[in-house]
Amino acid sequence: MDKPLDIRTALSPEHVRSTGEGPLYMRLRRVLDEMIANGRLDQGHALPTERDIAEMTGLSRVTVRKAVDDLVKSGQLMRRRGSGTFVASQIGRVEQSLSKLTSFTEDMARRGLVTRSVWLNRGVYSPSPDETMALGLTIDDRVARFERLRIAADTPLAIERAAIASEYMPDPETVTSSLYEALGRRQARPYRATQRISARKVDDEDARLLDIAVGDAVLQIERVSYLASGRAIEFTRSIYRGDAYDFVAELRIQES
Repeated sequence: MDKPLDIRTALSPEHVRSTGEGPLYMRLRRVLDEMIANGRLDQGHALPTERDIAEMTGLSRVTVRKAVDDLVKSGQLMRRRGSGTFVASQIGRVEQSLSKLTSFTEDMARRGLVTRSVWLNRGVYSPSPDETMALGLTIDDRVARFERLRIAADTPLAIERAAIASEYMPDPETVTSSLYEALGRRQARPYRATQRISARKVDDEDARLLDIAVGDAVLQIERVSYLASGRAIEFTRSIYRGDAYDFVAELRIQES
């Protein structure tokens, strides 16, 4: 087996230009991809700056940025605001089914990933206008709010912001891991849900929590969950890293 090239040799103008066909940014992308695959750039390893890569390869910074952007979009690299670009933890892109109502904890457990949460907020509050409308509440009702950063394989993946009518969850402190598991213990696990998915650019605070750059793409999910009786129980607005999540739906042709 050939010994992997050192970084400076792998990024030399001669090596980059000799790597396959296509535009120069694709050739550089292939070189970086190979360096990640053979461990020359290991998980958590900092990539040289775009300026340094441009100097080593003889390519323009625009070309370098395009190659790096491609690898960020594919989930192989990740940007950390103020720190640079790093080789991402190789958890792979997470495929989330849109046809099953499951919790983050359950989804990650099925993939064999170790998860943890960082609580950002947990308490009982007066409902916001959106919560009042979504959950069918009155101004005198209260909601239990749960806001947390969800992490798998030491990679921040999502920020969940959920509101539950307080009659079903009077003490938010009793929720330690899965919210749905806690609701199940109270015979109030959601039975069905409607959700809306949209793409947006992440703002400053959420970018810091997700360890991505301000303006990076995220997926926002707004969901209302219902009990079997039809009563709305959960209103959630969450954001997921666009470089780590794919949402998948099964479609069937209706028989005529």
